Amino acid sequence: MSPEVALELFGRAFYLIMLMVAVIVGPGLAVGLIVSVFQAATQINEQTLSFLPRLMVTISTIVVTGPWLLRTTMDLFNDIVGKIPYIIG
Repeated sequence: MSPEVALELFGRAFYLIMLMVAVIVGPGLAVGLIVSVFQAATQINEQTLSFLPRLMVTISTIVVTGPWLLRTTMDLFNDIVGKIPYIIG
């Protein structure tokens, strides 16, 4: 396996990981920011008020985008497995 092929495989895998993290964590960050602004405006310092909405949004995001995330992961895996004869030589 040449270094170019290894770098290309690692680059695609790293891009997929970053995309998956952004899709899962992004909505939770947005909801956390909204709840924090609400807490600062009303001066409510309840810890569960900031935790539960983020948890619910993160879980619902995983449920909604789960099939797409699984499909993109399987596409990358199938592409890598299909290229094994070309990678080896």
